[in-house]
Amino acid sequence: MEKVAIFVDVQNIYYTTRDKYRANFDYNQFWYVATTDVEVVEANAYAIASQAPKQRQFHHILRGIGFNVKLKPYIQRQDGSAKGDWDVGIALDVFESAATVDRIILLSGDGDFELLVERVQQRFGVKVDVYSVPGLTAQTLIDVCDRFVPIEEELLLRR
Repeated sequence: MEKVAIFVDVQNIYYTTRDKYRANFDYNQFWYVATTDVEVVEANAYAIASQAPKQRQFHHILRGIGFNVKLKPYIQRQDGSAKGDWDVGIALDVFESAATVDRIILLSGDGDFELLVERVQQRFGVKVDVYSVPGLTAQTLIDVCDRFVPIEEELLLRR
């Protein structure tokens, strides 16, 4: 049975599905589609910590599906800008996991992950699937992954 590791850039998926479809991503449906006939070795969802009840409930739902939810504080800088980026954490976890699995499943359209995808493919011979929103996904990321799975109607929750 193929061993897979799943890594979700929650903020990227939230904003891209909202912006393109005015809908939310259906994590339950994704889990069903992505994990049928495979062994999930690791599944991480990277999000921003919040005291808001809806956000905390969402994190609880992700845990119930099977994700390890990793939270990082939202940082408001003195100049008014904000930071809540998980890119380095995701990259480190993907790189560490790549040696132990057959396939990495990355949910993000962020082009910053292009080099990571290339590196784990070359170094570990692992396959990489990218799930993301068409039109809001870096073409460079689509070009380097082994399989691009567009997030479309069947992976969305309607409000």
